[in-house]
Amino acid sequence: MNEQQNAGQHTVQFDAQQLPSGVYFYSIDAGNFQATRKMLLIE
Repeated sequence: MNEQQNAGQHTVQFDAQQLPSGVYFYSIDAGNFQATRKMLLIE
């Protein structure tokens, strides 16, 4: 997802079936706010 959204709560789903187990990082940018978090994918 790389598009501007209206203010509010949003949910993003993605298909991880083709990804191997491991640690992945995701980033969120909103105005002056920026955060990077890690996600553990276990299959």
